[in-house]
Formats: sequence, C-alpha cells, structure tokens
Amino acid sequence: MVLNREKGTIEHAMFYMLPQFLKEGDLLVFNKSKVIKARLVGTKRNGGARVELLLIRRLDDTLWEVIARPAKRLKLGTEVVFADGLSCVVEEVLDEGFRIVRFSVGGERFLSILESIGEVPTPPYIKRKIKDPSLYQTIYAEVPGSVAAPTAGFHFTDRVLEELRKKGIKMTFLILHVGAATFLPVRGDIRKHKVPPEYYEVPEECALEVNSALREGRRVIAVGTTTTRVLESVCDDNGVISPKKGWTDLFILPGFKFRVLKGLITNFHLPRTTLLALVSAFAGEEFLKRAYEIAVKERYRLYSFGDAMLIL
Repeated sequence: MVLNREKGTIEHAMFYMLPQFLKEGDLLVFNKSKVIKARLVGTKRNGGARVELLLIRRLDDTLWEVIARPAKRLKLGTEVVFADGLSCVVEEVLDEGFRIVRFSVGGERFLSILESIGEVPTPPYIKRKIKDPSLYQTIYAEVPGSVAAPTAGFHFTDRVLEELRKKGIKMTFLILHVGAATFLPVRGDIRKHKVPPEYYEVPEECALEVNSALREGRRVIAVGTTTTRVLESVCDDNGVISPKKGWTDLFILPGFKFRVLKGLITNFHLPRTTLLALVSAFAGEEFLKRAYEIAVKERYRLYSFGDAMLIL
C-alpha cells in the first residue's frame, strides 16, 4: 500500500514495484541488526523446575533484562542452568515477570552458546516455532543483538535492492538492537507510556550520507520504525546527525515534529502499540485510520510477516 500524504491518495502495488515510487537521489536507511536466538529454556539449580527466559535487552557484557515464564519460580538469587555450561543468577526482581539476570559468560562465547541452544523469538500471535532462523531475518542483517526482527526489511530481496541501485537510489545502514518490550501493548494513558531504552549505533558513513541528503533536499526514507527512532533521536536542533553510539527511549506520538524523515516503509502494526503511534504521527491519524480500514477490506496481511506500507 502506498500513501501519499501531500495528495491524500492511497494506491495498491506489489513490493517489487518499490523503485517506481522512488526517485534518483532518494536515500533509504536500513537497520542491519541481526536477530539472536533469544529464547532460552533451562531448569532451576535446586529443584529442577523448567524455566523459560526471553532476553529483552543487554545491560552489560553478562547482565540482561529478561521476561521469565513462569516468573514465580525466579526469585532473587535463583540460579538457572542451561545446556553447554551456561547458567544465570537472578539479581533483581521486577514487575510483570521481568527479571535482571547475570549470565556466567558474555561476549562472543555467549552469542555462540545462544546460536547453539537458543530458539528464535517470535511475537506471541505466531504459534508455530520457526525452524529456519533465516525466515526471521532480513537479508542484510549483519550485527547480532536484536531479540525481535526489524520486520519492514523482510520485503527486500537481492533483486529489489539491485533495481533500486540501478535507478540511482542510495542506501545506508545503521544499527538498533530491537528489544521485545517495544512490541508490548500500551496499557492506560498512552502519553504516560515509557519505551524501554534500546541500543543504537550510527556509523560515520551513515551520518555523512544522511546529512548530505538533508543538505541537498533529497528525501531520507526510513526502512522501519526502528530506523526512524534512531534518526530522529540523533538529529540536533540544526537538523544535523552525528556518528553516535548510545541508548534511545524516544517515543514518537502524534504531534511529533519529524526533522529527518520524508518517507517511511513499515508493516501494519497491532493496535495500542508504540509502533502504531509512530506511524500515526508520520502519516497523520485520520489518513492512517482510512488506510487501515482499506487494508482490512482488501485483506492485506498484517503484522510481522504481513504486507508493507510506503508512506511518502
């Protein structure tokens, strides 16, 4: 689905037709974070009860925030044992099943163990386990760290990327390691909702490409809400972005003033999520509502493995 904000029009197309809607000099910005196998199943050291952990975000080399199931089994100081010599200890008990745990190893060794014994995390509405991890990965994923995929990138194929290059459309990459908490439903007053911080990196090459496009009046088009949040987080008051590493908890709501974005490629999102709020802020609430009504009527596929929306 293609939304033109200026004209107020909505068109239907196939994703391979994307180059037809872009023009020479447009800059596409991608998130090259790679999904890790962030679901771990282990047993309590004393008692042997089964425990499942979903990694949410890394706090330091061995310290992680996780969601525990069943949470009541993981009290302060509880040790959980996994395969391949991996274990963890609960260092802090948080609300709603969240825990802070310290793993016995970190770094590349930890990632190697996850690759061996972990499972691919998927949203709760996907009931079947993904046997082939590449199905929950963008083709340009490179830097391990996400516990949920930046799914707007699922639609890109080598052929589409090549057609974009032939048309003179530029591309650059940044990193935001997606945390599963981003996708949790918003409860209560959405304007009081807090987005858990997520780690990002903006390489020098990316900053140069984006700043060049902004100076020259070329469109910067984000592939996904994750990319959007990074770009708008690192833009200063003068409309310039710098190479940076850090954490962002930016929550974009309707009324937000976009300083970088002129276009967005995204999927169709669940109601009452921070993702839908961001897209609504960019497209306009009434325009997006009309687009979703049409999407439902036309039987578009929704959510992580669903269809895409291009907003210009």
